[in-house]
Amino acid sequence: MTDVFHIITPGDHFSPLTGSAVPTVVHGLASGARDSPFRNHVVVQAATYRPHYASAQVIEYSTATAPTSIGRYVDGARGMLGFARRGAQRYFAPAVEALEDREPGIVVAHNAPAVGRLIARSPHRAVLYAHNDILRSYSQYEASRALDAFDRIVAVSESLAEQLAPHLSPSLRGRVHVIGNGVDTEMFTPGAPVEDRVRVMFLGRAIPEKGADILLHAARMIDRDDVEFVIVGSHEFNSRTVLSPFEQRLRSLAEDVPGGIRFEPFVERRALPDLLRTAQILVIPSRWPDPCPLTVGEGLATGLAIVAADRGGIPDALGDAGILFDPDRPEQLAAALDDLIIDPARRHDLAQRARRRAVARDWAWSWAQFERVLDEM
Repeated sequence: MTDVFHIITPGDHFSPLTGSAVPTVVHGLASGARDSPFRNHVVVQAATYRPHYASAQVIEYSTATAPTSIGRYVDGARGMLGFARRGAQRYFAPAVEALEDREPGIVVAHNAPAVGRLIARSPHRAVLYAHNDILRSYSQYEASRALDAFDRIVAVSESLAEQLAPHLSPSLRGRVHVIGNGVDTEMFTPGAPVEDRVRVMFLGRAIPEKGADILLHAARMIDRDDVEFVIVGSHEFNSRTVLSPFEQRLRSLAEDVPGGIRFEPFVERRALPDLLRTAQILVIPSRWPDPCPLTVGEGLATGLAIVAADRGGIPDALGDAGILFDPDRPEQLAAALDDLIIDPARRHDLAQRARRRAVARDWAWSWAQFERVLDEM
């Protein structure tokens, strides 16, 4: 049996108490690895949230020093000159050092290009797992030196692979594999239909990139008082955080929506399934090219009618099981929602297609693709 060591950002939590995407993906992959010849471990900083997910064995290290804003600037300048980003390396060094006494295995660095040079002289093989455009500040020259130790590079969507490509030399581009995120179809399941009042939900971080304000503009255009609009999320993974200026703006926009808007703060991940089951329509109005948002899969598995932005990896994740719109044109969202609100048969059809797509793309599906990459190594 071969050990796989997942390195996540120091200070991030491998726990259901947070909604952080990367640990959720690691947990999903490890959960999908049943009867696999690979044994999954996660390397996490001590004193992060407990309980840990039980899907992988946890390896803890004591502390890590995050780069300061000046340190990040210096790192960027060093990178432009082709030198190592020392601040980022110091940040991840304790996680790599925690593996020094382990039998040779495969290190999976999640959103961590700095791990490449740290792992180069170790007996471990390495994979860079990209969940976002982590190379946007890298030249081809720097990427060639920083990433050479990675045998494979994984991108969570074709859209993200295209974003990474200009920063990669031809030889590194040949190492790229696309593996979409899966979904837990046992955790996220359809609920009993509730049709007395249609509930339209936004679920995500309350930041401009996620586009909750686009939904509010569309709700004002719809001008109906028989629909409940719900905005779930905070700008941080914390339900007690003070409202940001953007969140305050959302509440101002909501004042002119007929029937009002209900706001709920961040909820723990284990509370998401019950929350999603209270909705009939899920809106994912991302402004930015979201590489492969987990919310898409979770909405599909819950059997919701999904209306989502035609951005990034969202169209690939959604397939033909939802409706796409241009987030620069909220009137398109308003029209799509209006059609779904008055047509329960259309909602039902999308809900059934959504669940079928989720079952075909669960975490076992995602792990099977990743396992093929590991087998090649």
